[in-house]
Amino acid sequence: MTAQGIKGKSGTPGNFKQDLSGRYNLDKVFAIAAWTATIVSVLVLAWLLLTILIDGLGTLNFNFLSAFPSRKPEQAGIKAALFGTLWVMMIVAAVSFPIGVGAAIYLEEFASDNWFTRFVEINIGNLAGVPSIIYGLLGLAVFVRIFEPITGGRSVLSGGLTLALLILPVIIVATREALRAVPNSIRLAGFALGANKWQVVWNHVLPSATPGILTGVILALSRAIGETAPLLAIGAVAFIRSTPDSLQSPFTAMPIQIYNWVGRPQEEFHHIAASGIIVLMIMLLLMNTIAIYLRNRFQQTR
Repeated sequence: MTAQGIKGKSGTPGNFKQDLSGRYNLDKVFAIAAWTATIVSVLVLAWLLLTILIDGLGTLNFNFLSAFPSRKPEQAGIKAALFGTLWVMMIVAAVSFPIGVGAAIYLEEFASDNWFTRFVEINIGNLAGVPSIIYGLLGLAVFVRIFEPITGGRSVLSGGLTLALLILPVIIVATREALRAVPNSIRLAGFALGANKWQVVWNHVLPSATPGILTGVILALSRAIGETAPLLAIGAVAFIRSTPDSLQSPFTAMPIQIYNWVGRPQEEFHHIAASGIIVLMIMLLLMNTIAIYLRNRFQQTR
């Protein structure tokens, strides 16, 4: 570009260089701010993890994992909460995954573009940002009271269904984004070979979108396993000396048990609360590891 061309855009060559220098300075300021925020976040996270490990590793043993809660901190364990969390998360995954993925496939691939579909899409996006306590109150009204003959009231089934409602919008939104990321040429190629709509979606679109779908499921389940407010709203007990033996059994969950221990004035309960946090993080890491492994396997087979 000549000096006259530069002058035509920025007034003079000197002004162009000043504008370019100002943009570079803004880029540097933004990069420094981003690195500062990242470093501060990592340091805070490392400090929290180190504090939890120091407080919790001393009381993390087999007795802690196999014992029921107790009023004596040296005898207290997390067995009831651990099994309750496993039951709840199995219900959440079994309910939310097929319903969420199925709804997303219908809305993205089969539903016609009309006012009703757009209304549903807007509400799904809004539901993803609703506070979790609202879902707890909904679960209390519907699953605990209206469907009490089926769910058993304040039971592990009510807790699992409530958390499934909580993460359904997240799974639907993530699945739709994964389906949109699949190139349209894949669909057209399937139609050109004589496949119908369902065959194209099932055999071509869905396998290509599976890694993105599993990523959304990972994020949704990670949110569900740490939720406390919805379970408190439906009446999950804070002290129970038994594990669930059916879907209608009363239960507690690890976030509730940890919250109960943190609220105790004795220092010993704070240490076992840290041990419970370590166990909860290990469960979360195992869930994410399995989901990431499945996602990578699908990526390799594409």
